[in-house]
Amino acid sequence: MKQTLRMLGLPLLSIVAMITLGIPGAWAEDDPDFDPPLVPLPPVPEPPDNLITPEKAELGRLLYFDPKLSGDASLGCGDCHDPKQGWGFNDPICRGYPGVVHWRNCHTAVNTGYLSKLFWQGNATSLEAQAKSAATGGISGNGEADVMEQRLRQTPYYVAEFNRVFGTERPILNDAWLAIATFERAMLTQYDTPLDRHLEGDDTALSDEAKLGLELFTGKANCIECHNGPVLSDEKYYNLGVPRPYEWEETGLNTITYRFELYQKGVHEDYYREFKDDLGLYFTTKRPSDMGKFRTQPLRYLAYTAPYMHAGQFYTLEEVIDFYNDGGGDNEFTERAGNKTPILKPLNLSDEEKEALVIFLEEISGEEIVMPVPKVPTYEAMPDVAGLSQAEAKRIGLEFYLAAQGIE
Repeated sequence: MKQTLRMLGLPLLSIVAMITLGIPGAWAEDDPDFDPPLVPLPPVPEPPDNLITPEKAELGRLLYFDPKLSGDASLGCGDCHDPKQGWGFNDPICRGYPGVVHWRNCHTAVNTGYLSKLFWQGNATSLEAQAKSAATGGISGNGEADVMEQRLRQTPYYVAEFNRVFGTERPILNDAWLAIATFERAMLTQYDTPLDRHLEGDDTALSDEAKLGLELFTGKANCIECHNGPVLSDEKYYNLGVPRPYEWEETGLNTITYRFELYQKGVHEDYYREFKDDLGLYFTTKRPSDMGKFRTQPLRYLAYTAPYMHAGQFYTLEEVIDFYNDGGGDNEFTERAGNKTPILKPLNLSDEEKEALVIFLEEISGEEIVMPVPKVPTYEAMPDVAGLSQAEAKRIGLEFYLAAQGIE
């Protein structure tokens, strides 16, 4: 079954609720008696300076799918975070700007309103910052701010809608990031899943096999140690020993992108010449102990977001569970930095237990969020509004200009 999207009017989540409901970072993780929570999904947090409104979310929906917010007007957010591909991209490595390829797997956009660390490195701390970074990054959107803003200003529908939503005479690019973030919070948050219903006391929400999987998740398999809180992520960083993606060794464009990222992120020349694995968090901190570490992935929409890991190294949940059952793996940095997380240990799961974990992860994913891709508004040369008739102004969405100039 599929869930038809509804507009949500959502309240601001208070700090008290964050502590009570287990938003990542809100509990005393250094407490030796700390027991990581598994909690129902609370209302999505709203930034005080970007509150959710239906009008802003609807504007953000159009902008999310509009390729005007990229370098050559060929890519929108929805091209890499596609509703038909789990609001992500179902290839191991995400697509990139024309002429290049990306270098990591695309996260789903679903439930990202709960995260304080976005991207695999956690280097965007809000959906607003993430939207800007994706639209302007050299291997993603590659957009120039002045060009993208002018495209919005040459689209009469956007001129009218930005005025209605933000009160500006002409669209301001930063407001586009606010609108896209609002769309993601309001429309891509997945409430009332089987997991939520189970945690709220509905004993029929999960199958018997999934209940066994939940018992393993919180017990023998110890997934809960890192996959906890409302979206099943502690938002911490770990080197799991995930193997190198073969694309970096066998595909020229992938190799070019990898070397570009090493150079662009300012690594030491020796590292640029020698390394062949993704440095992960090290790119942000420049601490050798952070080499190969990535942020814990949320699990709530997992059934729709294969392949898995930071470069799509595993195609199925069965492969992922086998990897953890073996105690993780080894890569360039587990050897060089000696920083493989000690949390990982062989689990000795039986085939039946591994199957139960897969069933649990599939069932808690809930119904798929589906949405038709909207037709985005087109460019039109901005006319001399003083010479427009009321009917023409209304047709292109500029009636507010006439009112502002006292023209009837």
